[in-house]
Amino acid sequence: MKNEQKTEKKTISKERLVQMISQENEIHPNDVRQVIQFFLDSVTEHLSEGFRLEFRDFGVFEIVERKQKKGRNPKKPEQEIIIPQKRVAKWTPGKKIRLLIEGSPK
Repeated sequence: MKNEQKTEKKTISKERLVQMISQENEIHPNDVRQVIQFFLDSVTEHLSEGFRLEFRDFGVFEIVERKQKKGRNPKKPEQEIIIPQKRVAKWTPGKKIRLLIEGSPK
């Protein structure tokens, strides 16, 4: 048996992000919350309308089509299933984020 270490995932909630931005910039939390929610709603709305959203250095949000493919039930490998095509949201990190992620310790 391999000695595997589980890496704990760090999470920042929207509320925590609101607090951090509010404190750092001395802006009322309600104002920060409203801007963040408007941003998220706008991204969602524009993606659903088929727009591609590009934020330089941050990344690109877009909708892509996943083709239909064949799959297998892990419990019954002989049983083949068809996974239907679907549209999914995709985020591609920008150059600045890619470089930061590649250089960060794991």
